[in-house]
Amino acid sequence: MELLKLLEAARTPHLDTVFSLITRLGEETVGVAIFCLVFWCINKKVGYIVGISFFLSGLTVQGLKISFRIERPWILDPAFNPVEGAKEYATGYSFPSGHTQSATALYGSLGAQIRNKPIKAALFLVCVLVAFSRMYLGVHTLLDVAASLLISFLFIWLSIRIFTDVPKKKREAVISLLMGAYSAAVAIIAVVVYASGNGLIERHYVADCLKAMGAGIGFAYGMYKERMDINFSVKTKSIAWQVVKYAIGMAGIIIIKEGLKLIIGTDWVTDSFRYFLMLVWVMVIFPLIIKRFFECKTD
Repeated sequence: MELLKLLEAARTPHLDTVFSLITRLGEETVGVAIFCLVFWCINKKVGYIVGISFFLSGLTVQGLKISFRIERPWILDPAFNPVEGAKEYATGYSFPSGHTQSATALYGSLGAQIRNKPIKAALFLVCVLVAFSRMYLGVHTLLDVAASLLISFLFIWLSIRIFTDVPKKKREAVISLLMGAYSAAVAIIAVVVYASGNGLIERHYVADCLKAMGAGIGFAYGMYKERMDINFSVKTKSIAWQVVKYAIGMAGIIIIKEGLKLIIGTDWVTDSFRYFLMLVWVMVIFPLIIKRFFECKTD
């Protein structure tokens, strides 16, 4: 808390605006948009490593949040005040930092795979800046962001090693099964803790874990299906076709994520199903569309 109080004393309106913008780089919407751009349009292998790192580290952070149940800094110290407006986007328990995990898993795994040194350095810098922004805004402690950095980089290293050292046939099946089981385990733990009736966690924490489970299982199934049966190419006829392809793919995500709410509503089951279906769209359905209509055919 002492570090947060020092940062609180150093705040200015200009810095508040800058770090409020930087912290957005760790939000779910930005992560999904960048992952899809890489996976659909640039490099599938890089996209897979980003996805594995992102989902495994995210599930781990969700599990740790409901296990340790550490409150936010302003609850731990009522005299401490976060930046105005930062509370709105700081939901759930404090440890570890979800924004830091998302940003590190995304930009860190990209940086770990890019050879261009200036770009690599810039991507790693984004990880650090997002982590720092969470402390500057007063929504996380140093322990929160440090744990997320460590967890995310651990899974980045593990994901790269898997794609480098494990034979393809074993890799696809093993990763998919493990990710599916891990996703389900985190959700089951959340439901059990909530159902214990001791008031240890609130309902919305379970909802977050079930969404993560749906997305994780969707990614696991989609990765296996795409690698084994679809194997689409990211190449298209032109940049214009890439833009059209990306726009259609993102429109599909928005329809599933937001539009489907109007049809099936929002609860534990429907939310987890929406996130599952969203990843199936990203990994299976839209790749089939790409292969049929956008893939650059070679003689």
